[in-house]
Amino acid sequence: MSPQELADLVTDRTPRGIAATIARLVHTGDLLPGHRLPTVRQLALALGVSPATVGSAWQSLASAGLVVSRGRAGTSVLPEPAGRLPPRYRDLADGPAARLHLAGGTPDPALLPDLAPALARVALRAPTLATSGYLDDPVVPELERLLRASWPFLAQRLTVVDGAVDAISRVLEQVSRFGDRVAVEDPGFPPVLDLLDHLGLERVAVALDSHGPRPDALAEAVRAGVRVVLLQPRAQNPTGVSTSPTRVRELAAVLRPAASRLWVVEDDHSGEIASSRDVSLGPLLADRVVHVRSYSKSHGPDLRIAAVGGPALVLDGLVARRMLGPGWTSRLLQHVLADLLTDAQAVEAVAHARRVYHGRRRALSAALAHHGVHVPPGDGINVWIPVHDEQTALARLEAAGVRVARGRPFFSVPPGPHGFVRVSVGALRSQDVEAVAAALAAAAAP
Repeated sequence: MSPQELADLVTDRTPRGIAATIARLVHTGDLLPGHRLPTVRQLALALGVSPATVGSAWQSLASAGLVVSRGRAGTSVLPEPAGRLPPRYRDLADGPAARLHLAGGTPDPALLPDLAPALARVALRAPTLATSGYLDDPVVPELERLLRASWPFLAQRLTVVDGAVDAISRVLEQVSRFGDRVAVEDPGFPPVLDLLDHLGLERVAVALDSHGPRPDALAEAVRAGVRVVLLQPRAQNPTGVSTSPTRVRELAAVLRPAASRLWVVEDDHSGEIASSRDVSLGPLLADRVVHVRSYSKSHGPDLRIAAVGGPALVLDGLVARRMLGPGWTSRLLQHVLADLLTDAQAVEAVAHARRVYHGRRRALSAALAHHGVHVPPGDGINVWIPVHDEQTALARLEAAGVRVARGRPFFSVPPGPHGFVRVSVGALRSQDVEAVAAALAAAAAP
């Protein structure tokens, strides 16, 4: 379809109208997957509008997962999206098969504690466990005691939900409204960025350094009127940065004057496999912090348990809202997690996993340095590596049989002319470290 043919179909020449016309043509099959669209300048000339107007429409289509821009290769229609995947999740999933899959960000199954003994013990105790009713407390008392003993601050309420992103979603439903501004680390976790877009919340990017979110960037976000501040205090995904205790105090000083009008939500997604100490703004910003701790990386993604602790004002509303949906997180699985948190073998298995992940990150960082690529090992299971050109790096890694996560979906603000890739050490074995480091160094070069 020529630029003029496409322009003739556009009746509303605003960015929204142009995007709506393209979307309709994609859905009706008039524009097929792989079809290359006119350039911004070509269509702008045919429509008699500015290139910025068409560029804005292209950005909206890309955010909706309908088109992809490949620089000089132009903008093309994407294949029909997998309906179960939001846009940035879809971008992370879009990749070739590879000999070494280091893109997933999932824990090593071999390092998870064995669930069979815990399931057996819980099954034996089942007749003595209190019969669960629809209106019983959402957290079993044994698990709540364990959570409170390890929580980084004295929380008015604690509950459990079905994973960290579920927790963040439910907290945001309580503390924000459509159109509110939310401060988010940049780069950040793609599903959370998708979630903010889905909820109609405006992202305000906060840059990071080696100690955590930069106080000056957070201060700028506060001046922009953010309602919520989303932070990853440990093993930040994707950079692996853990916020230092000194930086926590600096961030609290920035937030304290505006604390009465904003909320802080902390996502401790790596939990017990993180090597750095558990830090929180909770002790410094009383009653304005909600802390989330996931047990997916440490005890198994299929447990689907994350704990949420914070003010009663937020948690009571969250629990009440859940009663109109799932009701509660399986109390059977809660008993299994409580068993795993107290069983000596399970506790040692998690400690062993923490040491192994630490060793894998250190080994990869050292091997990269040997090839002239210097990156801090970070914390958790991810290593964030700058590359000269992201598409070139991915192509070179694909040729080497290594799959990593592209950096683009992690950013709220485009990172500039260069790019990044995220390497997850969950599937990295010691015998592959040198080969992977050599492939990454070659991929990162101009």
